[in-house]
Amino acid sequence: MPSTTALYTALTGLNAASRDIEVIGDNIANVNTTAYKSSRLEFSTIYSRTISAGTAPSANYGGANPFQIGLGVNTAGTLRNTNPGTISSTGDDRDLAIDGKGYFVVNRGTNQFFTRAGSFRTNADHQLTTISGERVQGYGVDSNFNIIPGRISDVNLPVGALTIAQATRNVQFSGNLNASGLLPSRGSTITLGAGTGVGFSALAGANPAPVSPNVLDATTRLVDISDIASPGGTTALFAAGQSISISGAQKGGKLIPTASYAITSASTVADISAFFTSALGINTTTGPNPDGSTPGVSLDPATGLLSIVGNTGTTNDLTIGASDVRLNDASGALIKYPFAPNKTAEADGESVRTTFTAYDSLGSTVELDITYALDSRSSTGTAWRYYIETTDPNGQQTQIATGTQLFDTKGQPLSTTPVTVNVDRTGSGADTPLTLALDFASPAGGLTALSDTGSSIAATYRDGSPIGTLTGYGIGGDGVITGVFTNGLTRTLGQLALATFNNQDGLVSNGDNLFSAGANSGTAIITQPGGFGTGGLVSGSLEQSNVDLSTEFIRLVQASTGFSASSRIIKTTDDLMQQLLVLGR
Repeated sequence: MPSTTALYTALTGLNAASRDIEVIGDNIANVNTTAYKSSRLEFSTIYSRTISAGTAPSANYGGANPFQIGLGVNTAGTLRNTNPGTISSTGDDRDLAIDGKGYFVVNRGTNQFFTRAGSFRTNADHQLTTISGERVQGYGVDSNFNIIPGRISDVNLPVGALTIAQATRNVQFSGNLNASGLLPSRGSTITLGAGTGVGFSALAGANPAPVSPNVLDATTRLVDISDIASPGGTTALFAAGQSISISGAQKGGKLIPTASYAITSASTVADISAFFTSALGINTTTGPNPDGSTPGVSLDPATGLLSIVGNTGTTNDLTIGASDVRLNDASGALIKYPFAPNKTAEADGESVRTTFTAYDSLGSTVELDITYALDSRSSTGTAWRYYIETTDPNGQQTQIATGTQLFDTKGQPLSTTPVTVNVDRTGSGADTPLTLALDFASPAGGLTALSDTGSSIAATYRDGSPIGTLTGYGIGGDGVITGVFTNGLTRTLGQLALATFNNQDGLVSNGDNLFSAGANSGTAIITQPGGFGTGGLVSGSLEQSNVDLSTEFIRLVQASTGFSASSRIIKTTDDLMQQLLVLGR
């Protein structure tokens, strides 16, 4: 007798085949979807009708197996194929693929998702996002561009917006100092008077008055100095509110930066002497010159003449013209030329100077001059004195260091320790002091002191950089994001995070190539690329779909055949029922 049970059994076959075709169709539709993971439908039997449970063997009977008739097929569930797809190059460094079992971590609002599709781009807020707008997560950096592990946040890549500078810390020099050069005998000598050979004197009633027989003392106030150009010399040469400036003076043929001194009612001759010493870049810590004179600016109280003595070496030779020292009113307009310079000796001795540029913490340029002057020569080698000076944030020349460097009889430096100097950057807004290590004996070259036709030195290496803007970035296999700046610097901008699961088959698909943790996936283990088997990153590539079309087409044939066969069962059962109806007529 035909059974209606056969109809329902065949119906389960039709339903199962339909569900299988749906899964196959989804796989085929996503054959070109980035990092798509194919699925397959698994079947199971529906509970069977048991006609007989069977009998056990006995002495007279061999036993019987169970007599059961199945009720059809059931769809047990889908299994996702999580094997990685082929990694294919795209030529775009912003694309990323994972060579391992990890997942990128992304956020949509407060919801966390995971994906293997690495088609990332930056949005208007410089955040790295997926193609559907989820924000990519990673590890940020501190103010020194060191990665902060343990806490993930949005990855921010401010291309065109982030600017940085780096202070100079190390400078290396190379060159040769002419060991057979002329030994020094003197420095520049220049007198400053009220006229040619005429000194300054104090007004009657000056307070304090010069100690007799002095015509002027170092403590005499500038407003008490007589102007010899006025009748009887009863008028003061200087007045409070005026200023004395030096502009156009030279040292070794190089223009000395303009410097200015503001006169107050308390300004003294000692103050203006110190101003001239600083403005002209005279180092007073070197001791007496070979001729016995002491570098600096001093007063002859008996004559009222100011005497300027420079350092030795031709590059330290001072030149001051009659119009280089000016007296200005409060608005800066010229009043007169109050000093008459008279040069009586030129500096001599083998010397050389070089200028190099360093950078402070703001990326501002700091120019420094280094002068080497031959100091002495003996059977053990030569001694050279170096002078290091710069222009301070106010634009005035400043001596910052001097010392002696010894060379042996083979012209090699006896000390290889770098010279450390501190450059005052007070008032510049940058970190102060700017500490520089000047290496004159680097393995790559360094200075020598051999006989030559002349001396020459130059800075061959300097770190530090001016301000630069982030122009691009690259992502390494370890997920570290390295930014490239217009000033040539590279800095770490962050590191991408990857997640892995105890059971990645238990992830729940949310569309848009996104997954979320499921009840059977386990909690996400978020770490740096390479940790816990997450794998490394491949820049400029994307993971392809792992759908195998040939397998899918074979399964499609099987599913359609199963559907046709189940429909044949229904047709056959219907034919039998029709035969019964014929018998009843």
